Amino acid sequence: MRKIYFTFAAALFALAIHAQETNALKTEIENFEARTNTVIVKGIGQVGSLATGAGSISVRAKESADISGGKKYGVAIELTSQTPARQVAILDEEELEPLVNGLDYLSKITSDASALPSFSAEFKTRSGLRFIAHSSRRQSSIQFFIQFDDCPRVSLNTDEIVQLKNLAGQALASINDLKRPK
Repeated sequence: MRKIYFTFAAALFALAIHAQETNALKTEIENFEARTNTVIVKGIGQVGSLATGAGSISVRAKESADISGGKKYGVAIELTSQTPARQVAILDEEELEPLVNGLDYLSKITSDASALPSFSAEFKTRSGLRFIAHSSRRQSSIQFFIQFDDCPRVSLNTDEIVQLKNLAGQALASINDLKRPK
């Protein structure tokens, strides 16, 4: 009987841990903004946006400051479309340069990326935002997607991937300007 209770308790504990993991904040700036017993000032500025076949994607620079000291910087990337209506991913400042490099690579990828008949190349951020290039030699073209967490993929074209890379670079430059002593 004790074994049954122990097994049941262990199963409940495992479910509780899984629930905590899925609700956990994924980025440093989100954790910084979630702090309690202090005033957090959140600044946001539009870097740019682009229209896609599925809606529009906007990139915004973020600055979060604790009035008692300390700042965090990042970016919000938002997709506005019909379904789901709005999806947002928050990226930490240190994710921006790898994002620019990853998008640059994906925008130039060819079907020679793998010797096998098809491939998928993916850049993923801490918050679960994915940029994907997929090809099947039978199609001989590269398909690009953006995906927020477990939401459906949204199709992009090569020009949109390049535009997103440029917007990420501009966001990084904006943050670097904010951090310069005045």
